[in-house]
Amino acid sequence: MTPLLIKHTTSYRYSSAVTLGSHRLLLRPRSGYDLHVVRSDLTITPEPVKRTWSRDVYGNSVAVLAFASDLTQELIIDSVTHVEHFDDQPLDFLVDDHAINFPYLLSATERIELGPYLIPSYLNDQNLVAEWVKNFWRPGQLVETYSLLDQMNRSIAGNFIYRAREEPGVQRPGQTLKSMTGSCRDFAALLIAACRFLGIPARFVSGYANTEEIPAAMGATHAWTEVYLPGAGWKGFDSTSGDVTGSKHIAVAVGRDPESLPPIAGSYSSNDRQLTSQLDVKVSVTRHHNS
Repeated sequence: MTPLLIKHTTSYRYSSAVTLGSHRLLLRPRSGYDLHVVRSDLTITPEPVKRTWSRDVYGNSVAVLAFASDLTQELIIDSVTHVEHFDDQPLDFLVDDHAINFPYLLSATERIELGPYLIPSYLNDQNLVAEWVKNFWRPGQLVETYSLLDQMNRSIAGNFIYRAREEPGVQRPGQTLKSMTGSCRDFAALLIAACRFLGIPARFVSGYANTEEIPAAMGATHAWTEVYLPGAGWKGFDSTSGDVTGSKHIAVAVGRDPESLPPIAGSYSSNDRQLTSQLDVKVSVTRHHNS
């Protein structure tokens, strides 16, 4: 078991007073057999008049904040979470016999349930993705499924240059292939595109990584890919580090596409047409040592 302490502070500061609208937060880790949330504290300034928790269609924990109509020049969201991670052996899984080697066929039920995770998100980039995939598999070949995924994952981590991007949104896989650079979310989008091209279900994951072991995740949220393997279920592949995800990774939200999973989304209103805003995000994930 690995105890981890996650600190995530997001500060918005405005040049003049604003009225805050509704805000949607995806900050609470996904609990399960592999991860237990020991304690989660969420401090918000100004204090919202109402907090509502729910689970979305993917089972993510969503907090919706409603604020009073009072004016403010700042919004600070401070999340501190202590988790216990039990996935210390991420490679300890078994794939069904029929899916050990690629290509393989999904069952009729799997194709129905996993259909959204097979549909390409970037149709105009399919040719570039197809050319890249030829480095690892060509029609007529029979390869071990895990080895294929591992090679693609490690190739992105080893051959592409990581670059933290401040711009919102995700870079198209074609642009990542042309520039050979990208952020963690761009690398995840590329691996998802490659998997779906091959007919392997894949989805986007946002969360955190232990910054003591994955320096690229320092100071920010992290992103990776989950691939569905018959018999093993959803397995995570981090194309920034080249690792299969385990106790170094804490999943917060999963979804078909990265655009649907911002950690914080909301609105504000102001009569000041010259209004400017400043965003500051601080994230750290460290081993938690009981005193």
